[in-house]
Amino acid sequence: MGIFDSMFKPDSKPLWPGVSIQSKADLEGLLEKSFIRSQLIFKHSTRCSISRYVLSDFIAHYTFSSEELESHYLDLLNYREISNQIADQLEVTHQSPQILLIKNGKAVVHASHECITDLQLSIYL
Repeated sequence: MGIFDSMFKPDSKPLWPGVSIQSKADLEGLLEKSFIRSQLIFKHSTRCSISRYVLSDFIAHYTFSSEELESHYLDLLNYREISNQIADQLEVTHQSPQILLIKNGKAVVHASHECITDLQLSIYL
């Protein structure tokens, strides 16, 4: 095992403070719930070191309770068709990593890469 093996090894499971999106039904349920409470989607590529860094930084600074915001995680490598559906339905260009805040069935704000950590989600809740 070389020094780079552990650095670029895909994450087995993130320490995400929410629910994993694994089906189109999960996405539809999330969109329905967005009429009651804001929904957050974090789209992550498990093979990308930038995505891994941004995810870790975001989790470290995540301060929302489940009453304020319901959070969801999408593994892009395993569920790319769901990512494509998100892009189509919410009219947002696919990027990775990417975060989207959903209210009333629409993406009210989204950001990608290092801009994710600069995004002040509380403004949009």
